Amino acid sequence: MMRRLGLAMAGLLIGALGAGCALGPDYRRPDTATPAAYRFEETPAADSIADARWWQVYPDPMLQSLIREGLAGNFDVRIAAARVDQARAVLGSTRLQQFPQVSAAAGAARERISLYELPTGTPPLTNIFSVEGSLSYEVDFWGKYRRATEAARAQLLQSVYAKQDVAAGLVASIATAYFTLQALDEQLAITHRTVGTRQKFVDLTQAQHDRGTVSELDVATAQAQLAIAKANLPDLSRRIGQTEDQLSVLLGRNPDQILRAGVPGPSDSASAPGVAAGPAPVAGPASASGPVPAPVPAAGLPSSLLERRPDLREAEQALVAANAEVGVAKANLFPNITLTGQGGGISDALSSLFSGPARTWSAGAQVLLPLLDPQRNLYQLELADAQKRQALLQYQQSVHVAFQEVADALLARQQDAELQIQEEAQVAAQRRANTIALARYRVGYASYFNVIDADRDLFTAELSLSASRLNTELAVVQLYRALGGGWQVDQPAPPANPRPGP
Repeated sequence: MMRRLGLAMAGLLIGALGAGCALGPDYRRPDTATPAAYRFEETPAADSIADARWWQVYPDPMLQSLIREGLAGNFDVRIAAARVDQARAVLGSTRLQQFPQVSAAAGAARERISLYELPTGTPPLTNIFSVEGSLSYEVDFWGKYRRATEAARAQLLQSVYAKQDVAAGLVASIATAYFTLQALDEQLAITHRTVGTRQKFVDLTQAQHDRGTVSELDVATAQAQLAIAKANLPDLSRRIGQTEDQLSVLLGRNPDQILRAGVPGPSDSASAPGVAAGPAPVAGPASASGPVPAPVPAAGLPSSLLERRPDLREAEQALVAANAEVGVAKANLFPNITLTGQGGGISDALSSLFSGPARTWSAGAQVLLPLLDPQRNLYQLELADAQKRQALLQYQQSVHVAFQEVADALLARQQDAELQIQEEAQVAAQRRANTIALARYRVGYASYFNVIDADRDLFTAELSLSASRLNTELAVVQLYRALGGGWQVDQPAPPANPRPGP
């Protein structure tokens, strides 16, 4: 009997599913105005820097180590991973609504009936044993649960792409902080070198004053220039410390010093980094032209941006989910069709519980149409339509912003590289001017103020060049991020002791 019941229910299910339909529109990617080439791209090409993995774009081993640590310990990445698990659980729970709800129950009871109510010939003590299996299935005739599963699946993909976007943003943030630290270290070294040079000039001017060859004004001016250079040290030390703290938090650590090349660690110096003892002075460019910035990386085809950037794919999946929710809202306007089945056995003896006379079964169908909810469901449909329009507009807006970010990054990389070339030439010229002014001053062919002006201009130009180099590096970071690079999973580390081959 139970087998026949199951076969009958299965036939009903198959027939209902075959006749069912999924209300609501099927998703189609909206048309977007994709340009033929990025604005400010000098030579359009199919290849793109975003196709490279982040460890290929940032070959510095120390930076790679920091990025790997950040991807493993950053709290935003870990929160995004938890959201992926949450969305996966929601999808599993939603999918179960498409399947029949099956339950089983068994019971045993012993009952004593009052002798005043006891029928003639009936024992006062009776046993009741029961076993029961039930099946209930709401036929997804209108596709409500299929659309709900479609929405949940899109939300899962949305959370996956959100995690990728967080990872790409983290890689860019770590690279930005690391390059900023390197630039601040260079500026600190320039300042220390300038302080040393000006201190020697103060000593020289003081000695000349003692011999009566220069005035007290020259000594005071030299001391003022020395104080100006020293005044940069506290600000640079503050910025270095704050950048280290920012980078530490990105890595998932408490604020701490970031070890890097050329900077002593805590065990190497008892003072705070960059306060009492800065990094060793660095030499400037040896030639007038200086190092030439690398060519602007290729951006690739704009059409590939929609598939590469995780935030755009995240926005599209939000649109997919909103589109599916419209189908759910439409299905709620129609009656629910539920099939039920129940079978089992009831007996006063356990040995006869599964015998023919003890068997029980029932089967039925129910159509439910709430009479007070249609108006509310119509409002729910309007809400779903409005949310879909909102998701569509947000997706289209994200696409336009993405193209803007790429164009801005390309323009910044081009102009910053040109500015760096000019700054390199300016520093080389200022070094020559400073050397000539100092040599002429020592032999009496130049005034003291020529030396002061040349030294001040050189100091300013060197700091500007350091900032220009940083901007050129950060423009590449921004371009790589804007093109959708940086979220790729790192390659697995090779084993420490690989086994020899056969």
